[in-house]
Amino acid sequence: MFSNLPNHLAIIMDGNGRWATSKGKSRSEGHEAGSETIDQLMDSALEIGLKNVSLYAFSTENWKRPLKEIQAIFSLLDDFIDKKLSTIHSRGIRILHSGSKSKIPGKSTSQIDKAVRLTENNTRLNLNFCLNYGGQEEILNAFDRVIEKRIEEKQSPGKKLSQKEFEENLYTYPLPPVDLLIRTAGEQRVSNFLLWQIAYAELYFTETLWPDFNRSELIQALEWYEKRIRKFGGL
Repeated sequence: MFSNLPNHLAIIMDGNGRWATSKGKSRSEGHEAGSETIDQLMDSALEIGLKNVSLYAFSTENWKRPLKEIQAIFSLLDDFIDKKLSTIHSRGIRILHSGSKSKIPGKSTSQIDKAVRLTENNTRLNLNFCLNYGGQEEILNAFDRVIEKRIEEKQSPGKKLSQKEFEENLYTYPLPPVDLLIRTAGEQRVSNFLLWQIAYAELYFTETLWPDFNRSELIQALEWYEKRIRKFGGL
């Protein structure tokens, strides 16, 4: 179907709340509809042959939202893993988590750990949930980890840092750099998402709200990507 697929696709899943408001529903119902879109996306990704997909599920800034909405989001996560994990595993999908586990409710942390452990040897698709994730925090955390490891290994903390050593300490390691970033719902900003990894990503913005983002929308984005001429700073 495609001769040039992104090796790593990242998606900012925006618009659940606006979708709900437009239909006279609660924001929680919007997030529930958005979780169903993730389910459909997994099927499409496998069918198309995508290998690495990162989803912006909950940012470090999302803690500013009303407590009721935050609780609903993590409840949906718990239910999603309960209901879908067996199928996800049987289809060869590997679940990854990028972000800090601090502040995440205990049950949700256990659910994430369970999903990561069960699927760790699967190879058809890496599905990376960026949960309690912030790009700036990730970069600072990577520097801290480099220094801590050097001290533990009795190396000089101040020796020159290589790109490889730095990237090995990012939350997303060993996923490759992002080739295509999709943001739904019309906003045109990256919102602190995978700041290091999107250095040379193609940025695709669509007005479609996340709960309405279907297979045809994904194919349209991939067709757009396939036409891009990527120079990486060269001619």
